[in-house]
Amino acid sequence: MREVKSLLRPLALASLIANIGLIVTGGAVRLTGSGLGCPTWPKCTDASYTTTEAMGVHGVIEFGNRLLNFVLIAVALGCVFEAFRLRPRRWPLIVLSLGVLAYIPVQAVVGGITVLTKLNPWVVGVHFLASIGLITVAYALWRRTAEGDRAPRLLVPPPLRQLGALTAIAGGAVIAVGVVVTGSGPHAGDEHAKRTGLDPAAVAQAHADLVFLLIGLTVALVLALRATHAPAAAVRAAVVLLAIEFGQGLIGFVQYFTHLPIVLVGVHLLGAALVWVGILNVLWSMRSRDTEVTPQRVESPQSRAMTASASRSAAPGA
Repeated sequence: MREVKSLLRPLALASLIANIGLIVTGGAVRLTGSGLGCPTWPKCTDASYTTTEAMGVHGVIEFGNRLLNFVLIAVALGCVFEAFRLRPRRWPLIVLSLGVLAYIPVQAVVGGITVLTKLNPWVVGVHFLASIGLITVAYALWRRTAEGDRAPRLLVPPPLRQLGALTAIAGGAVIAVGVVVTGSGPHAGDEHAKRTGLDPAAVAQAHADLVFLLIGLTVALVLALRATHAPAAAVRAAVVLLAIEFGQGLIGFVQYFTHLPIVLVGVHLLGAALVWVGILNVLWSMRSRDTEVTPQRVESPQSRAMTASASRSAAPGA
């Protein structure tokens, strides 16, 4: 398989980073109370698609976040263009690049629904989880640009692959319950927005329990990878994930006991995205798609005849 020689790989990385950044800017909208800075959708106000002076700073923050979707679309279009330009044509990259491009408007519509529902905490949670899904597709595109298109080959024993999958499930549960924690806390995005009605302390405890489970599984994964002499890339990916989890857990505890300062909550949102990227990195590092076909010797009919004759001569009783 010929190496990708285009702008697709850097553009795919830019798309991944931009989609992670969108989580941070979306969190800033919420944490500054600007969730209804543009009180309607797709317009900013009933009479204007853009923010107005009457909307104040909250309108500027919310409208600025909406404009970032056009940046994401521009980068995604660049990925699609480069994917189609590759020769030989690689359909997995085309499909993934089109997937990222198609996902962005869907994500924007979910964001619009959050505004139309006056920041319903459950819809806001779905909006965040949709961003995690978009990051997953963008990450897959970026990693596939450095791979071939052959069937994936496991680099670790199947039980370790299963342990990695279990770690990913636990990570997804941590993020999902973390969304519920945020929806039960004080940062609603607007002073009139409703909360989930759940007990914040109880939900936070459930979230913490899942974090301990995730860290335990990751520690087990690191030890198992080392014990089975797994490839260095897989061990390194697991160690990096563990470091991200410890950092994210520390931030979570500090923000909880300091009554959720907005700066730490924003960093914690970024950390959630990085935890998921770390999990994806671990899963990707456990398998490989060879970029080149291993050359095989092709024997001539004469060579095959000589080999068969030699075999008969060496057979017992010949």
